[in-house]
Amino acid sequence: MPIIEIQDIHDPQVRMFTSMTEAQLRQEKEEGEGIFIAESPKVIHVALNAGYEPLALLCERKHIQGDAAGIIDRCRQRWDARHHDDPDGFPVYTGDRDTLTGITGYKLTRGVLCAMRRQPLPTVEDVVLRTRRIVVIDGVVDTTNIGGIFRSAAALGIDAVLLTRNSCDPLNRRAIRVSMGNIFLIPWTWLNGSLEMLHELGFKTVAMALTDKSIASDDPDLNREPRLAIVMGTEGDGLPQEAIDACDYTVRIPMAYGVDALKVNAAAAVALRINDLRLTYGRRQ
Repeated sequence: MPIIEIQDIHDPQVRMFTSMTEAQLRQEKEEGEGIFIAESPKVIHVALNAGYEPLALLCERKHIQGDAAGIIDRCRQRWDARHHDDPDGFPVYTGDRDTLTGITGYKLTRGVLCAMRRQPLPTVEDVVLRTRRIVVIDGVVDTTNIGGIFRSAAALGIDAVLLTRNSCDPLNRRAIRVSMGNIFLIPWTWLNGSLEMLHELGFKTVAMALTDKSIASDDPDLNREPRLAIVMGTEGDGLPQEAIDACDYTVRIPMAYGVDALKVNAAAAVALRINDLRLTYGRRQ
C-alpha cells in the first residue's frame, strides 16, 4: 500500500480532494458511478460498514500510525479484495497540516479524507417497501440542513428519506459531515414524480406548514395512520402551496413565546416524533 507524499497543493494526484467541485465529483465516473468525499475516521467507518468502496485517502502524516491507522487497514483490505491484480495497492496521500490545509481549504477533522465510489440508487418503490414512516425533503438546498435532517431521521427511527430533485445532494461533503455519517444508514433516493406517487404506494402525506388548517404535530389522528410521509420544505419559504394542497394533512409544531418558526433541521427533530408508531410496529423488517 503506497504512502504518497504531497508537496504541491496543485498535484493532479489529489485533484478529487482539491479542485473538483461537488458537481464534478458526481460526474467523475469510477466504474459507472460518481465520487463523494467522506471526512473523519468515524464517518468513514460508517460508510465502509454501509458497503461504500474507498478510492483514495488524504491523511495528515501524524495520523497514519494514529487515528487513521484503522481506516487505512480497512481500506487496504477492501481494495485488495476488489483489485487483487493491482500492483500499486490502495493510495494514501499525505503531508503536513499546513500542506493539507492548503489543499482542502480548511483544517481536516482528525486529519482524514476518503474519496469513495457512489452506489447506484434504488427506486422509490424499493426504498419505501415495508416502511411505516418516511421523510420527503422538498427543495432544501442548504447542506447543513440536509445533514441535520438525516441525523434527526436516523435518531428518531425514520425508515427512509426521499428528496425532490431541487434539493441538495445528500452525499455533499458538508452534508455528510453534519449528519455524522447517518446519511449512510438510512435508505434514500430521489423522488422524480409528484407526491401523488406516494398516495399510490399507500401513504398518507403530511405537509409541515403553518396554515389556518394546520393540526398539531402531536394530534392522535397522525399516530393512527399506518403509513405516513412527512414532507418538509425550505427554511425561508417553506413548502410551495401546490405541495401543501397535495397533502392529506397540514401539520404545525406548537411553539411558545410567539416564536413562529424553527430552523428546518431543528423542526425535523420535533416533527419526526410523529414516528411514535415505531414503538408498536418496529423498524424495517
